[in-house]
Amino acid sequence: MHARSALFDLYGDHLRTRGGEAPVSALVVLLEPLGIAAPAVRTAVSRMVRQDWLVPVRLGSAAGYALTSRASRRLDAAADRIYRTRDVAWDGTWHVLVTRDIGARSVRHRLRTGLGFLGYAQIDTDTWISPRSSDELDALLASDGVRAERFHARHDGQPASLVRQAWDLDALAASYEAWLNRARSLIDGSRGTEEPKRAFAVRSELVHEWRKFLFTDPALPRALLPEPWPGTAAAAYFDAEADRLLPLATKFVDDTLARPPGHHEEIP
Repeated sequence: MHARSALFDLYGDHLRTRGGEAPVSALVVLLEPLGIAAPAVRTAVSRMVRQDWLVPVRLGSAAGYALTSRASRRLDAAADRIYRTRDVAWDGTWHVLVTRDIGARSVRHRLRTGLGFLGYAQIDTDTWISPRSSDELDALLASDGVRAERFHARHDGQPASLVRQAWDLDALAASYEAWLNRARSLIDGSRGTEEPKRAFAVRSELVHEWRKFLFTDPALPRALLPEPWPGTAAAAYFDAEADRLLPLATKFVDDTLARPPGHHEEIP
């Protein structure tokens, strides 16, 4: 697990609902159970400040970092997708995006990555579709000066055929099956040994691996998915285990944050 990804997980899963800020010394302690050393934490924090995800703050006499408004919006949206438990209503219309004047390869790469995260799929060189529009779309396009025409439309054909053209559901299904096998192994191997610090580490790894589906799963409405869908069983397992481990993981986070800034070295 890389330090930058772990920090996104930590802020998104715990600190976002605790004011979105923490002392540097607490961040170091909270990532230590994940095998991330203090220098890597500090380097990742600096990078996230440059990228407008974090901003330096003073917490009493200690240095700390808080989420930017951009980061808060992104993590709020991510949390809605990570902890989904109900089917997303769909009215049968697609959001269609036709991009214009994309120049450099680096811009095309960022656009492809960003639109994929927002749930869009590319069906030809300039055309993208999603079962729903995204509140983050304007900011994504504006960041690289990309112009696009937008439409809401109904597909004159079989929705399943369009979905298969746009997304590799077989690969996604295989990823869910593989995730579930790894998650069961992780949880079974930790049962009976869980205390706050260990529960935090196990739950963090569980959430970290699950969060990767944000980049590959467009959260299609159930009506567009084949049955049985492996993502359903995987989501149920994730919800159950994440909820089971949350109280102990929360205790570790709360105990760490309760210590005076700069006095976190002895957290057990």
